[in-house]
Amino acid sequence: MSWNRGILRAGLRLLRDRIFSIFYREYEKRLEIDILNSEIPHHVAVIMDGNRRYAGQLGKTRSYGHVMGAEVTEKVIEWCYGIGIKQLTLYAFSTENFQRSEEEVDGLFNLINEKFLKIYSDPRTHEKEMQVRVIGDRSKLPAFLNESIEKTEKATENYRKFHLNVAIAYGGRQDIIQAVRDIAGCISNGKLSLEEVDENLISKHLYPAQGVSVPNVDLIIRTGGDERISNFLPWQANGSECAAYFCAPFWPEFRKIDLLRSIRIYQARKAERKQEQSCRALKVVNFLKIGNCGEKFEGIGQLQSVKRQGIS
Repeated sequence: MSWNRGILRAGLRLLRDRIFSIFYREYEKRLEIDILNSEIPHHVAVIMDGNRRYAGQLGKTRSYGHVMGAEVTEKVIEWCYGIGIKQLTLYAFSTENFQRSEEEVDGLFNLINEKFLKIYSDPRTHEKEMQVRVIGDRSKLPAFLNESIEKTEKATENYRKFHLNVAIAYGGRQDIIQAVRDIAGCISNGKLSLEEVDENLISKHLYPAQGVSVPNVDLIIRTGGDERISNFLPWQANGSECAAYFCAPFWPEFRKIDLLRSIRIYQARKAERKQEQSCRALKVVNFLKIGNCGEKFEGIGQLQSVKRQGIS
């Protein structure tokens, strides 16, 4: 009897999972159709948080969480390309991550190196014409990783259809500091004048210092439940009115539906801003109209007064 009940429970679980999967796929498809009917963000930046906590809740090692997160990263690149996003920046390793244990840091660098070699040899990289660049302080990275990075960057440097920026040993404040120092050195050497320093010049000296600078961010996504930006792309995000989407799933649990929801939030906020701008413009137009009408009424009153004086 207990054996039969066990089979029944297993069957019910299987039926439940299948039904959920059908509804999920249908919702995902409808949501994707919906967002494709509106403007897609040009540049999306992602803080991939929660690998270690994901592993912890499963009783697994931290390295397991990082491996599972790396698999989701590959999927996200595919999703973003398919949706029509042109720039994707991933926060892979921050300057604060160096405070973790030597074993974990070494494991992360080995995993990142493995993924760069895979990107280099994967035919999809070249089919997509995906340009890959690293932003961050490369002097802090091991030689073998720098070698793989340079190899991948060199192989993809002429691609322009899709841009993948990977932030490694990256800190937003440090990025601005190194840019300021670089500009100060150029001024000191007479290569630049103080009058030439503006926003565009500073952008050109941010990571990566060579080539086209990373553009302003339209949408920042953070997984893992924390609602903070964590020193990520402060120059490109602040002042550009970028949207921020914070979601609860840990990075290894991130689904395409979460990406689609974040884009829907971006589109909704952009629509709200356009509506606010239209309302402001309408108020100004109405104010000017009222002002012109007032002048006309004032002119008519003066004319009537003159006529009365002439008649008298």
